[in-house]
Amino acid sequence: MGSETTRKLPVIDFTDLNSLANWEAVKSKVHEALVEYGCFEAIFDKVPLDLRKEIFASLEELFNLPLQTKLLNVSKKPYHGYVGQYPMVPLFESMGIDDANVSEKVEAMANILWPDGNPSFSKTINSFSEQLSELDHIIRKMVLESLGVEKYLDEHLHSTNYLLRVMKYKGPETSDTKLGLTTHSDKNIVTILYQNQVEGLEVLTKDGKWISYKPSSEGFVVMIGDSLHAWSNGRLHSPFHRVMMTGNEARYSTGLFSIPKGEYIIKTPEELVDEEHPLLFKPFDHVEFLKYYYTEKGQRDQFALRTYCGV
Repeated sequence: MGSETTRKLPVIDFTDLNSLANWEAVKSKVHEALVEYGCFEAIFDKVPLDLRKEIFASLEELFNLPLQTKLLNVSKKPYHGYVGQYPMVPLFESMGIDDANVSEKVEAMANILWPDGNPSFSKTINSFSEQLSELDHIIRKMVLESLGVEKYLDEHLHSTNYLLRVMKYKGPETSDTKLGLTTHSDKNIVTILYQNQVEGLEVLTKDGKWISYKPSSEGFVVMIGDSLHAWSNGRLHSPFHRVMMTGNEARYSTGLFSIPKGEYIIKTPEELVDEEHPLLFKPFDHVEFLKYYYTEKGQRDQFALRTYCGV
């Protein structure tokens, strides 16, 4: 794998989609970026500035809770609850909020961690997730239109729900670079990341170079997961990425993940299979795939999806 490069992620402005011409222009940029990089930085003004600030205050409040309290964040789904205390990535801890765009679900989670509830926290998390789910819908609509399979849009959007993962990476308190999170590709449909101003995210290009992402307060990183890579028959790239930390400051980030629902079968539309693009993946259940991915063998397997259901 190559060294870090000065290349930057593509930046795409979503602030004006009112005219058909603008929609088509942005859609073309989105398609190009997802084919080439599998990700881009989205400028999206629907999330107010005060809400962006509040999200980081809420994350600090959440991660400052005692460990015994954070461990109450549990889920039947692997890695949807509290994740931390791992010797391999000692700087990293994370918590999950299923259906974070549904206010009752966020309140129920908050009531577990704070016996008297936490209305301010719940409102911030829910509002933030709602706004970002709108961006997720826009991007997925553009993706399906670009691929010429927009007739599947309703089914595609209804096949997923949202997980908001909130993450903290402690500053290693050294000028040496330390591993924050190991190299991986996401397994879901689309990930939308937002973070504070502490650098750390690196994305691997197709030609083996690492791009260091320099965060901006108005930018969201949009990234394709393996499930959409498979559904699109490999037309969209699912990038490897990692987090590398240096210095004293903590990095806080959020990831809104659109995730295939249990028992929904991910199957490439027949329109995306032809002589030039033979079928790459057999139909699969995302939850069953995750069961393989989180085995010891799956964790060592860089191309777990290909092993699990590749043709």
